[in-house]
Amino acid sequence: MKRIPSLDLSLALSLAAVLGLALAASGLWLGNGALGVLVAPGLALVYLAGGVPAAARALRELWREHVLDIDLLMVVAALAAAAVGAPFEGAVLLTLFSLSGTLERRALGRARRAIEALMALRPETALRRGPEGTVAEVPAAELVAGDAVVLRPGARVPADGVIAQGRGGVDEAHITGESMPVSKAPGDPVFEGTVNLDGVLDVTVTRGVGDSTIARMIRLVTEAQAAKAPSERFSAWFGQRYTVAVLVGAILAFAAFLWLGHDWNGALYKAATLLVAASPCAIVISVPAAILSALSAAARGGVLFKGGAALETLAAVETFAFDKTGTLTTGRASVTRVLAFDGDEDGFLSLLAGVEAQSEHHIAAAIRRAATARGITPAPVAETVNRPGKGIVGTDALGTVWAGNPYLAAEMDADLGHPALAALDTGSQTLVYLGRGPQLLGAITVADEARASAAPALAALRTGGVRRIVMMTGDRRPVALRIGRELGLHPEQIHAAMLPEDKVREMAALAERGRVAFVGDGVNDAAALARADVGIAMGAAGSEVALQAADVALLSEDLRRLAEAHRLSRRTARIIRQNLAFAMGAMVLLVTGGLFFDLPLPLAVIGHEGGTVLVVLNGLRLLSDPIRRPAGPLPSLGILSGGAMPDSAQPAGSPTASIPRLGG
Repeated sequence: MKRIPSLDLSLALSLAAVLGLALAASGLWLGNGALGVLVAPGLALVYLAGGVPAAARALRELWREHVLDIDLLMVVAALAAAAVGAPFEGAVLLTLFSLSGTLERRALGRARRAIEALMALRPETALRRGPEGTVAEVPAAELVAGDAVVLRPGARVPADGVIAQGRGGVDEAHITGESMPVSKAPGDPVFEGTVNLDGVLDVTVTRGVGDSTIARMIRLVTEAQAAKAPSERFSAWFGQRYTVAVLVGAILAFAAFLWLGHDWNGALYKAATLLVAASPCAIVISVPAAILSALSAAARGGVLFKGGAALETLAAVETFAFDKTGTLTTGRASVTRVLAFDGDEDGFLSLLAGVEAQSEHHIAAAIRRAATARGITPAPVAETVNRPGKGIVGTDALGTVWAGNPYLAAEMDADLGHPALAALDTGSQTLVYLGRGPQLLGAITVADEARASAAPALAALRTGGVRRIVMMTGDRRPVALRIGRELGLHPEQIHAAMLPEDKVREMAALAERGRVAFVGDGVNDAAALARADVGIAMGAAGSEVALQAADVALLSEDLRRLAEAHRLSRRTARIIRQNLAFAMGAMVLLVTGGLFFDLPLPLAVIGHEGGTVLVVLNGLRLLSDPIRRPAGPLPSLGILSGGAMPDSAQPAGSPTASIPRLGG
């Protein structure tokens, strides 16, 4: 097993190599007087910091695994350059090789950190109800199927189960991706790690901790990340064989030159020339030079790539799969339609905001934001009482007022048969009624809305050559269809009611048709992010698990940055191809000159070093191509009032078609 230095040690060694190279370059630039003072110590520092660790790894691999890898070739090439009078070229090779290795090691602990973040969702204790009705706090790990647990408001669900008694709202965003809390009643399932928002719930455990939703997600993340190993094995296979070919070729060339009549020094000179000419310095540097420049440019634009492999792979992606909630949508409830039976929308919103004034519920916050946006002051409402799973009841100068879902409306004997209600989209949005006693005053719809940057970003991806764009969500299909229509997605490209394992299966199916990227932000996206060829997390609003499992993090919530990152990756791929073609062509010419013509060693060094400089400069062009925010205002996709949302495929007007309004 190849031992890899820790990131801190690797970074320290790389910085030391950079410092040594800077000292040597300064000495060469200043002239003869500084040669002994700066050049020799600088080169010694580079060869120690960059060469010794690589040599140690190469010898360890040779001793334990009987494998010659690229580390050994880099060290031999650097030493050969020094032996033929070009130690500075060897120092450049070792420095850049050390820096590229440090970059790759940044992602080594990703799987471990992702699993730790998943584990953090699990509550340590649970309130288990005994046979005689007593409640005792026990470790959550002791729960088994059939146990009865009590969930108080604000508590995390300790294990997968079914509600036996009670009603309330549960935040399932981390598991199912449901954009808003789901009202739960007896018989409804709950998942480990979700949060009980209001009401006291009695839950019967259906699965122990070892087979819970979180446990399955941990296994999915581990297995999905392990699926990337074949590409790494191919890289090691190629590097080993190239190293053997170059070393064996140099030895055979030395023997051939002796056989052809050259003296020992002449044969060694020509063999050293061939080794320098065949050294993959330009080839090896051509890729990290472009990658490092692109990574730097991307970082300035708010896109963080966890290594060069993700950048290269993103250029070849043919399919983009997006999570809906918090990725294509804002993840925050907004008022989309106001229906006041008397036509006074401002007065309606004022009274509704007054009822919701003291509530901490996300829907209440959306109502207050809508009122504030119109400059409306909430009406005075006193003695508000929360009705868990139903809504809020209060009083004003005219009597009892209430706001809530159909359950509360039925409790108040309100008539929900008003014909105007049929025009509301209750299949894909949450419906909140407002009434005074039995009199229904009107209703609003609340929904998670598409990000303003989502539609332009998807259009830019299509223009950039992406063949397929799909959306995956744990939301109900009517909700997904509404968002999909706003973004121009065909119904066949929309996958709804998906659990984490469903997303992984769909990702595997998409991967059979080409490279695929997944863009998400939640814990429920971690396995799909890891399974994708490129996982992309929304960094600003994304969960810690998503960020650790992903290959790319978007620090901005502007999805157009994703399209820009895809464009940058494709340009990087073109420059890498240019660099490799030039480097390999130059190497072929130099090797041909060394074999069949009397190519002087200084010319081989100059040609090799010149090729290295050219490919590095070509790669540095990417620094002048940072990710930029596209010009032009973002279109508004939201509707506060006055315009109906697209009709849902699900019939409206049925209490079962709307998500019940939860209490504050």
